[in-house]
Amino acid sequence: MDIFSFFTTNFPSLSLIARLFPISILWSFAALTFAGYCKKKFHFKIGYTRKIFHFLIFISAAFFQIFYSLQGVFILGWSVTVVLIFACYKGNGFMLYEAIAREKDAPYRTKYIVYSYLATFLGGVFSNILFGQYAIFGYAITGVADAIAEPIGTRFGKHQYRVFSFDKMKISYRSIEGSLSVLVATLLVIVLLATTFFSVSIPFYYICAIAIFCMLVEAVSPSGFDNLLLQLCSSYACCFIIQQL
Repeated sequence: MDIFSFFTTNFPSLSLIARLFPISILWSFAALTFAGYCKKKFHFKIGYTRKIFHFLIFISAAFFQIFYSLQGVFILGWSVTVVLIFACYKGNGFMLYEAIAREKDAPYRTKYIVYSYLATFLGGVFSNILFGQYAIFGYAITGVADAIAEPIGTRFGKHQYRVFSFDKMKISYRSIEGSLSVLVATLLVIVLLATTFFSVSIPFYYICAIAIFCMLVEAVSPSGFDNLLLQLCSSYACCFIIQQL
């Protein structure tokens, strides 16, 4: 399936848009508002608030696809796009913007929000084109594992390593502790999804292999592009293993 066919085939019906879009955009605003409130009221670090929003949106994508098919994910994507455009338009000092714009990315804070958005969008599109229903694994693993990694790294990351960045002016780091949290979270997500939604029992050594693979992918992904690569690679790995059973 090419990209044009992908979008035309899965474009939501007007009735679904009418029913789901108001709920979706309210939810998207609520998710980012909650993250912003945590930063403003409780002084959460940006590593936590970014991932609160990240987690809520990725897990929402998994549920939207399960209950409303890919059409529902399209509607969620439109809603998130509206919310992010609004937050970036308001800019510095605005609660929703400050929830997702890293201080260390200054003076390119908006640019890295856009990078993350594009990586997420492209990861979702190509995961669905290439791996169909198994893209749900990509949503869930990226949503949970990657969301956990940054807060764990922020709080417990004592052993850091440098990450490649396309921006030569920016030096980025991840931590071994954060990478190990990706491993553990991926194990749990695969077990839950495989047994709950796919009704398949994956041998534990396969699950471990997928989790190690996902951990390494996240570890070596260029700064700002882990949402793209982790979605694609986790969807591929789960698709490949399940189809071999």
